[in-house]
Amino acid sequence: MIKIIVDSTQNLPDDYLKKHDIRVAPIAIQFGNDTYLENLEIDRETFYRKIDEMGIIPTTSQPTPGVFADYYRELSKDGHQILVIVITSKHSGTHDSAILAKSMVPEADVEVFDSLSITLGTGWMVKEAVDAIEAGKSRDEIVARLTEIRDRSFLVFTPATLKYLQMSGRVGALKGAIGALINLKPIVYLNDGILEAGESIRTRGKAVDRLVVYMKEKLGVSDPVNLAILHAAIPDEGKELAERLKGEFNLNEIMVHDLVASLAVHGGPGILGIFGYRV
Repeated sequence: MIKIIVDSTQNLPDDYLKKHDIRVAPIAIQFGNDTYLENLEIDRETFYRKIDEMGIIPTTSQPTPGVFADYYRELSKDGHQILVIVITSKHSGTHDSAILAKSMVPEADVEVFDSLSITLGTGWMVKEAVDAIEAGKSRDEIVARLTEIRDRSFLVFTPATLKYLQMSGRVGALKGAIGALINLKPIVYLNDGILEAGESIRTRGKAVDRLVVYMKEKLGVSDPVNLAILHAAIPDEGKELAERLKGEFNLNEIMVHDLVASLAVHGGPGILGIFGYRV
């Protein structure tokens, strides 16, 4: 049987991961000298509270190769093929850790797939892989399907400010400085696995409008699509945007989830975004 391993950035609910026996390699979140494993030793509520109390932006680090190697040993011992689906290699060393772990467990039959995406972009690929396994597809067929999704999916979001992205180095420093200086609402795109700051817009409402227009430009409104709404500690805005999209797209399925702490750390509370692809 094919078993899936992911990192903790994929943003799928814990009950879904448990139901499908998916192993999770946690990202480490570091506040000063204290390190916490995401979803095991720190939750979102504690994460935001510590930012407020300490007045600092924590750092993150990828899972160690040893974490992946332990999963490889466990699953290969039971005769399973392994498919690892991870956050974009262009913003994280998680992919490298998963690859290095293969040399530590040469007996394991492992395929590592670089989603070139983040949060529910990766999460949707995990869901597609689960469905394909249940349909009896081979691992090669699943990887081919994930590659199709990766090549024709889009992700766009707007943070409340570029301050966090600028401080974490996830977007160009100059654009970040300009956006922070004049307090505009930036639009950030994921292009080939890399976050790029695009235009800045004067109001939050118009920034959200731009997210919707961008997805319409990329996906159209007639073909069936899978969409995901990601937000950081703003559930009402997430639900409101989801309801809006239901009336503007030919939806096959939509997910709405609060952004995992290891990604919210780079954009701060107030992030709102959309991921989507044609079914």
